[in-house]
Amino acid sequence: MAGQLKLGLALSYWSAGPPPGLAELVATAEGLGYESMWAAEAYGSDALTPLAWLGSRTTRMRLGTGIAQMSARTPVATAMAAMTLDHLSGGRFVLGLGASGPQVVEGWYGQPYPRPLERTREYVAIVRQVLARERVAYHGKHYQLPHPGGTGLGKALRSTVHPLRTDLPVMLAAEGPRNVALAAEIADGWISVFYPARDDAFYRKALAEGFSRPGARHTQDAFEVTCKVEVEIADDVEAAADRVRPLLALYVGGMGAKGANFHYEVFARMGFEAACTRVQDLYLAGHKAEAAAAVPLAMVEAVALVGPPAKIADDLAAWRESAVTTLLVSGDVAKLAAIADLVHR
Repeated sequence: MAGQLKLGLALSYWSAGPPPGLAELVATAEGLGYESMWAAEAYGSDALTPLAWLGSRTTRMRLGTGIAQMSARTPVATAMAAMTLDHLSGGRFVLGLGASGPQVVEGWYGQPYPRPLERTREYVAIVRQVLARERVAYHGKHYQLPHPGGTGLGKALRSTVHPLRTDLPVMLAAEGPRNVALAAEIADGWISVFYPARDDAFYRKALAEGFSRPGARHTQDAFEVTCKVEVEIADDVEAAADRVRPLLALYVGGMGAKGANFHYEVFARMGFEAACTRVQDLYLAGHKAEAAAAVPLAMVEAVALVGPPAKIADDLAAWRESAVTTLLVSGDVAKLAAIADLVHR
């Protein structure tokens, strides 16, 4: 797998509205050799509509949800959208799914969060039934089709649309080892975040656990691993890291409650627990600038590419040797061109 890194364009979350110039940026990225683009959702813009709109301006790029939140749609609604976009794009759609966290799932979508791995397994099984154009019947702990109760008139139905691809790729977002193993077992790829390329034995072990399970769909060689990587090019390494520190402080300090922050746990496993505790305490106390300043350079360099071009080119060697197959990056046209030059050397 070494040396085979692909590039994907990560479409950022919208703030008050759509970022200007997105269509032109996407077209430029495709011309620069970016192989895919990925749209996210949380509690604002959705992940599917931008791919339909922007994907129509492209001819080659794969169109991935990174991620579509499972609690936002029933499994069959997600499968319907996936089939629709796959037809419209000529077979370029990738369905990335994720469980998100309890604050969003229960606070925004009004759905229960407990036992996310069980729910994920059931959700993917139903999506695959739809994609196989089977009559959809499922009786799990979290999803039941047809609905047991109501009028009693519900019946198992088959999609009227014939899927363009019954093997449309389904990828799972995961951070913890059990969820990573689940992705390796039941999915076609893993959408990772904050991946420590220089020390990825922990995740390789989790992936191997999933690949070894009975009925696993793939081996490592046929499995895609994407990772959103912050790239900041500057002669001064600390100055480049300063552009990444607020993001890490947000995720470690504010994306989740104290004691229930998956991103915190990711960095703690890397050996940064003391720094994470300080960052989280400062962030939750409202001291966001101080929280960002408390993020050590080593923590930034563990998951991001920062510094002058020559340093980044050297640091890319670790990514080429890692389990990651696709780097997802964002930026303006100049930055995307510079990253493409470094990765495609």
